[in-house]
Amino acid sequence: MIHLTQSAADAVRSAIAGAAEPMDGLRIVVEAGGCAGFKYMMGLVPQPSPGDVQLEDRGIKVFIDPTSLPSIEGTTIDFVMTLQESGFSFNNPQATESCSCGKSFG
Repeated sequence: MIHLTQSAADAVRSAIAGAAEPMDGLRIVVEAGGCAGFKYMMGLVPQPSPGDVQLEDRGIKVFIDPTSLPSIEGTTIDFVMTLQESGFSFNNPQATESCSCGKSFG
């Protein structure tokens, strides 16, 4: 399914702990857009949306929009920190192309 690196799991865990309201997990959706055709959307949610595919990796609950799952099956999500930026990156075996920022794919 979807895999989180330890760095990504730690970043999500930290965000959940710092949230103003209780959050149950991370929700991931693929939407049309971005410079390569599709973009990843993700955020903390207090509960899954009806029909979401639910999984758990490294102690983090992950909720995936069911129509998005085929586009991201097998994706590994990492959290990287460099001198220039920090954020989540996606290694998606379903992507035939991606933009230089790594936030959209085709």
